[in-house]
Amino acid sequence: MPVAGGRTRGSVPGQGGRARITVRPGARQLRGRTPFAVLVVALLSAGLLGLLMLNTALNEGSFTLSRLKKQTTDATDQQQTLQQQIAEQSAPDALEQRARGLGMVPGGDPAFLNPDGSVTGKARPAEDSPPVPRSSAEPWQRPGGSPSPTPGATTSPGDPGIELAPAPPVAPSATGAAR
Repeated sequence: MPVAGGRTRGSVPGQGGRARITVRPGARQLRGRTPFAVLVVALLSAGLLGLLMLNTALNEGSFTLSRLKKQTTDATDQQQTLQQQIAEQSAPDALEQRARGLGMVPGGDPAFLNPDGSVTGKARPAEDSPPVPRSSAEPWQRPGGSPSPTPGATTSPGDPGIELAPAPPVAPSATGAAR
């Protein structure tokens, strides 16, 4: 139906009867939401990737920590073993055995030099005395006068009346058996 002025209903002035263009309100909002949605998805992806990298770094640190704890435990065990060996070798009886093995003898009573230059005690050379004094009677002699043979013993070449028995085997030390 034509309206006054030669226009049709719904036509826009200056269009000359062409169809009218209308804008729908939902189409403009959809185009405005797309970049925002892409931005949110990109931020979430970056956050998840960062969280994954952080978790990986923490796990790597955890493995390093456990390896270092094991090394510390091994080093502590070795230190304790070495301290025990030092304590065993520093014991007075062990020192005495090593000194005797080197041919040393106990020094006896010491003499002291006082600050005024006088000497307290009497200095004398060290003597190697047997731990048990020997008696003049030989208990291992047989009534016939010849010594009793000991299995594995040998007779001294200089004195036919003295037998030398082999030394007993040395037992392994406690530290060697503990390892």
